[in-house]
Amino acid sequence: MTWDHFIYFALPAVLLWIAASALALQSPKKLLPTLLTILGLGVFFSFIIGLWISLERPPLRTMGETRLWYSFFLPVAGLITYQRWKYRWILSFSTILSAVFIAVNIVKPDIHNKVLMPALQSPWFAPHVIIYMFSYAILGAVTLIALYYLVREKKIPDKERIMDMADNLVYVGIAFITMGMLMGAIWAKEAWGHYWSWDPKETWAAATWLGYLIYIHYRLRKTSKNKISAIMLICAFVLLQVCWYGVNYLPSAQGRSVHTYSVR
Repeated sequence: MTWDHFIYFALPAVLLWIAASALALQSPKKLLPTLLTILGLGVFFSFIIGLWISLERPPLRTMGETRLWYSFFLPVAGLITYQRWKYRWILSFSTILSAVFIAVNIVKPDIHNKVLMPALQSPWFAPHVIIYMFSYAILGAVTLIALYYLVREKKIPDKERIMDMADNLVYVGIAFITMGMLMGAIWAKEAWGHYWSWDPKETWAAATWLGYLIYIHYRLRKTSKNKISAIMLICAFVLLQVCWYGVNYLPSAQGRSVHTYSVR
């Protein structure tokens, strides 16, 4: 299995997710949209498994491969949200965001290398990154909710319900980020002998973590404003983007960050 086969799995998966989104918007019944979403996830995940076998390693090294996991977990986050809080529009938003990352991988696939650097061969590396990818997907869905709130604030009949959903997802996202950071610390200790070195990516991970913690503390105040809260969510997601892929372009990370795996 190679990236040449990706489109043959990605296209059917996206079509299934689009069909599920359309049905969810048209009908309050959740069974068929849920089944179609799961079927699409199965098709997409079969490519991940095939690529994993072909590479003889977890597909987690390049930006293209991490976008692959992000594209997978966004519909997962959307489905969980849809099942738990019954917001029918969330499937459409998660599908659109996932499709954007899929399109980037189709139009501009990254270079892949079968050989992992020794530090990445730790058994802690894969769960560390996968947990991060899941938290990114959850917080990506939260950002869509924040944007939806800002755009349609005057037309939303139950504003508190929307923001309560955002709060619940932030709790889930920050919990997974915390677990990912802890696993990353264990991986770093095993690979380099220390838990934390203030590598540029580690610094931005801490900034992201603090950004969402500040949001949580602000929301616990009785005087918190929904609009300010939504803006804070978007700002925190910007920090997350720098942590995720922006670090590859930071001058401070060039040549010394252990988190830049691009082939030179």
